Amino acid sequence: MKLELQGITKTFGSFVANDAIDLVVEPGEIHSLLGENGAGKSTLMNVLYGLYSPDGGTILLDGKPVSFSGPGDAMAAGIGMVHQHFMLVPVFTVAENVVLGSEPTRGGLLDLSAARTLVREISDRFGFDLDPDARVEDLPVGAQQRVEIVKALSHRAEILVLDEPTAVLTPHETDELMAIMRQLREEGTSIVFITHKLREVKAVSDRITVIRRGRVVGTADPSADQTELASLMVGRSVELDLEKSPARTGGAALQVRELRVTDEQGVRTLDAVSFDVHEGEVLAIAGVQGNGQTELSEALMGLQHDVRGSISLRGTELVGRSTKQILDRGVGFVPEDRTHDALIPDFTVAENLVLDQHDRAPYGSSLAMRPASVRDSAREQIAAFDIRTPPDGQSAVSTLSGGNQQKVVMARALNRELSLLIACQPTRGVDVGSIEFLHRRIIEERDRGTPVVIVSTELDEVVQLADRIAVMYRGSVLGIVPGNEDRDVLGLMMAGYTVESAREAVAAGARTTDSQLADEGDIA
Repeated sequence: MKLELQGITKTFGSFVANDAIDLVVEPGEIHSLLGENGAGKSTLMNVLYGLYSPDGGTILLDGKPVSFSGPGDAMAAGIGMVHQHFMLVPVFTVAENVVLGSEPTRGGLLDLSAARTLVREISDRFGFDLDPDARVEDLPVGAQQRVEIVKALSHRAEILVLDEPTAVLTPHETDELMAIMRQLREEGTSIVFITHKLREVKAVSDRITVIRRGRVVGTADPSADQTELASLMVGRSVELDLEKSPARTGGAALQVRELRVTDEQGVRTLDAVSFDVHEGEVLAIAGVQGNGQTELSEALMGLQHDVRGSISLRGTELVGRSTKQILDRGVGFVPEDRTHDALIPDFTVAENLVLDQHDRAPYGSSLAMRPASVRDSAREQIAAFDIRTPPDGQSAVSTLSGGNQQKVVMARALNRELSLLIACQPTRGVDVGSIEFLHRRIIEERDRGTPVVIVSTELDEVVQLADRIAVMYRGSVLGIVPGNEDRDVLGLMMAGYTVESAREAVAAGARTTDSQLADEGDIA
């Protein structure tokens, strides 16, 4: 099916989100929409999917004009969409989610057997390995995304829109998704791939359209240079490689000794973890997803209940202290899941920017907030971090794109004097221009003498930022290596090698394979 968008315009009040956009997607091609957060990519696809009515322009399918009053019309016309934030019911099974809204019946009752058969047929066809009876809330993020794709394909979608599909995926899950996309293309499905990640665009696209501030500013082939694509996205030259001076480290500001964490099921998730973080250095935590990184960051912030051992910050013991007390010690924290752990969706951007300081001067006291001070601070942070929202910060944070929400979280963590910064997935869902800015801010904080702990599933980010890298494996720190350590050594350590054996193996010509890491989980 051929898709043509001609002169699509969408406004929200005086704000023009899409300005006369033209786009052609040929049958059986992967067409990438590349652009910064807030460029208008998702708005354009929401118009296509019937979630928004266009204020101008025409949608054509196989040369025939169409109009949709809602997603049901779009699905009936052969268009499916997988949203960045999944539209699934967590307590429902895979089969129940797939047929939700178009339930098969037999004798007037829900025919779950038919729903299971449908899921198995599509899952087997594409190698999705989904259990129809598994509850969605029990599935990892990558599997939940496959459920969304199965749901779209169950409606016989000929055009599939993937909105920032890798924003919440690990690198291994991203590779799996790209294999799925190529298979769908081979079977004739057209794919619109919305993203801001240059490497992914180059790896999977047939054609690339770049959108900046609501307008199409150019098209490119996948062979285009990453720097060229980045400049087209943001309208200026972008440095993709972070330049930083060597760390000037001081004493050990954070000392972690024999840290042990046990979860509610009695499983030991951290076992005898010990390390130091010095003033003026970035320690990055690397490892396969699920090897204790989350539990470590939560233990540092007082968010785990059964914690043994010692966490000393500049001589103050943190084990046993509340999260509020730890924040009040000058710890800036960026949780790995901004949606559930970092933001209050219905609060304004301005309110979210002071969530951890709302009861302290100048923003308020134990009795009340000071709205004028909150608004003034919001204006400064919105401008400094280029958060795409009205400058007064009075819009609900839920109205922002995922990348702009991440900027809110980072701005809040960095907007005060810090004794320690802990940033988990600091640039998750953020575009290339903003990544450059946020990485510089992290290094600036390091250069002020602040100890920094980074947890990231982006190995490029780990290598760019780290002065030292701690590799975690099955709840323990397997080794701590310099920030410029060979990537193949890091990969083998993630698969369980010691530092020495990994270096020996690499010297002998060994390299980490995807299958090695897949056996352990997802590459972090």
